[in-house]
Amino acid sequence: MAISAENILQQVVTWNMVDLAVFQNMACFVSTANTIMKNPQDFAGNLGASIAYEQPPQLVSQQGLVVNFEPIQQNSRTLTVNNQQNVSYSGTAEQIIFNNLEEYSKRLGDSSMQALASYVESDVASLCESIPYRFYGNGTTPISSAQQLAQAIANFRAYSAPPGGLKCYLDLQAVPAIVNSMQNQFTLERNNENAQSWMVGNWAGVDYYQSNLLKVHFSGSVGNNGDTLTVLSTNDPTGNAISSITLSGASVFSDPNAIKKYDMAQFLAGSFFVTYQNSLATALPTQVLITSDAPSDISGNVTINVYPTLCATVGSIVQNINTNIVAGMQIKLLPDHKCGALVSDNAMYVAMPPLPSTYPFPSASATDPDTQVSVRLYYGVIPFQNVYGWTRDCVWGKDGVPQNFMRIAFPINTGSGIGF
Repeated sequence: MAISAENILQQVVTWNMVDLAVFQNMACFVSTANTIMKNPQDFAGNLGASIAYEQPPQLVSQQGLVVNFEPIQQNSRTLTVNNQQNVSYSGTAEQIIFNNLEEYSKRLGDSSMQALASYVESDVASLCESIPYRFYGNGTTPISSAQQLAQAIANFRAYSAPPGGLKCYLDLQAVPAIVNSMQNQFTLERNNENAQSWMVGNWAGVDYYQSNLLKVHFSGSVGNNGDTLTVLSTNDPTGNAISSITLSGASVFSDPNAIKKYDMAQFLAGSFFVTYQNSLATALPTQVLITSDAPSDISGNVTINVYPTLCATVGSIVQNINTNIVAGMQIKLLPDHKCGALVSDNAMYVAMPPLPSTYPFPSASATDPDTQVSVRLYYGVIPFQNVYGWTRDCVWGKDGVPQNFMRIAFPINTGSGIGF
C-alpha cells in the first residue's frame, strides 16, 4: 500500500555518480539516444507534458527553369514524458544497527540501479517495435554475417532518408557469430577506463551496440503460419491515400489473433518504395507497419490498418510507392522475432529530466552531463513505525522518426547452446 507523503520525513542524501554509471552501463538505448531536448522540464507542463519537434520537410524537384511553387508542409512529431518508475527498499533500526545496512548500501544501490535501468531500457528499446515501417530479416534466418549487415545498411540508405550517424542495435546472442564473420574488421571503440558493456565497435561508418533487452514481438497467426495474403481491396482505389487494406488467405478462420499490432508486412511483387525525398524509383519492396490488431472472418479475410499511408500519385510530395495497390497483389508477414534496429541521423529521442525537489522535504538528484540521464534518490523515516526507506526513481519520454528507423528482425532462438 502506498504511503502518503505527509507521513515521511525526507533528508538530503549525498550520493556520487557511481550509481548513475551502473544505470548507463546497463542501458544501451538510453545512453546512445538523442537527448537534444535536454530540459523538457523547462516547457510548460509536468509529467505528461508533450514537446513537439520538427522533421525535415519533403520536397519534390521540378524539370526546367520555370518554377511552380510548392506549399511547405511541416512534419512534426511529439515526445511526451509520461513514464515513471521507482525501486525502493527499507529496513528497521535493528537491521541497520546489527546488519550494517548502511555499509551494505553500495551493493543495494547497484542492484537498485540495475533493476531501474533494465526497466527503462526495455521500454526505450520498444521503439524498435513501434516506430519503423521498414525491416530487414525474415525473423527465421539468423543474422550472423558482415554481408547481411552490409545488405541491411544498403537497403536502409537506398531509401534516401538521412544516413548521417548510423547506429545499429544488435541482439546480444547474435554478436559472437557476427564478430567472428568479420575477422577483426571492427574498429573497437572502448578503453580500459571507460568501457561500456553494450559497445561492440564501428564498421563501415556504423556504430554497433548490443543488448539483451531487445523487444520480442509476438506476431499473429498469419505471420507464424507463413500465410500468403492476397489483396482484395483498399480504402482508396485511386491510390492517393491508402491506410487500410482488405486481404484474403488467412489459414485460420474467425481467428481473433490473426494479425497483431506492430506486425510487419512486405509486398511480394508489383509494389516498390520510391525514395523518401524526390520520389525516385528503387528496388525496395513496399513494407508496412500494422497499427492495430486484425481478426480474420469466417472466410479467412482480414482488414489491416497500415503505416505509412501509401500514396502512388505521381508528383505528390508524399508519394512513397511506385504504383497503386490493387487486387491480386500478395503480402507476407513476419513471424515472432526480436526487434533490433538501424537508426540514422540521431533520430531516436529520449527525454529524462531531473525530478523536482520535494520541498519542504529535500531530496538528492543526479544528472549525467553527457547523456542527460537523471535519477533521484531520497531517504526517509516513517515516524513511530521503525521503518527506514530508500527510493530511486525517474521519469522519461521516448520517440523516434519512422523514416530514419529500420527494424532488424532477429530470430527468437538466436545463438547456440540453447537447450538440446
